[in-house]
Amino acid sequence: MPSAVQNLYEVCNETFSSSTVPVPSQRAIQRLRSVLDTIKPVDVGLNEDVFENDHGYGFFGPSLWRGRQSKIVAQWAAPVTYLHLYECNRFSIGIFCLPASAVIPFHDHPGMTVLSKLLFGSMYIKAYDWVDPINTETNLLCWLFCAVKLARLEVDNVFTSPCDTSVLYPTLGGNIHSFRAVTSCAVLDVLGPPYSDTEGRNCTYYREYPYSSLPDDGNTIPDDDDQGCAWMEEIEKPDDFIVRGAPYKGPQIEA
Repeated sequence: MPSAVQNLYEVCNETFSSSTVPVPSQRAIQRLRSVLDTIKPVDVGLNEDVFENDHGYGFFGPSLWRGRQSKIVAQWAAPVTYLHLYECNRFSIGIFCLPASAVIPFHDHPGMTVLSKLLFGSMYIKAYDWVDPINTETNLLCWLFCAVKLARLEVDNVFTSPCDTSVLYPTLGGNIHSFRAVTSCAVLDVLGPPYSDTEGRNCTYYREYPYSSLPDDGNTIPDDDDQGCAWMEEIEKPDDFIVRGAPYKGPQIEA
């Protein structure tokens, strides 16, 4: 019987079967989502108890890996750690591990469909989608020429495992989001297609400003429709946001 990770890979391979189809069908997404819903930490080689008692070493301190590697891993363990499972030009599979209070700042997923499964712990997620840039002339000009763009709040909540797998799309579901670990947590991500600078899918970071904090001529959005809106300023990747890789020790994927 194939492992849970192998089954996930095979369903991803069918879901994202073509790099020319921007968004898979809802039936395909729901099938993949149901597979992700069944994934547990043990299925990907993670031990939740270790993460809750890291004693300042982060996710990959001495108690996680045994043997000669343990001291090496403890030296370069980062606040946010990424475990790479698989990547091709159509999709990628990976796990972000965050100790309590770690933050992944606002960033986008251009032209991508992303499914995220919280494996364990609690995570605060805040997510926006862009307000339609052609709604008004003012917003269109801002979209074309400004580094600050208008976005509408889609998600603002704390999620605790076990919970349903979340899905975001190129223009729906909270494509621009940030994560903050309320407790130590890990999230399994499937990106289709993955980031690619050469294909115009580079990751852009943002700073959030309240809607009322910037001047407005009254035409950007109706007064009764501005609840949950914010301005997002494009910024460079924050210097204090560091993601480092660590060896994935779970069941291997046979591509």
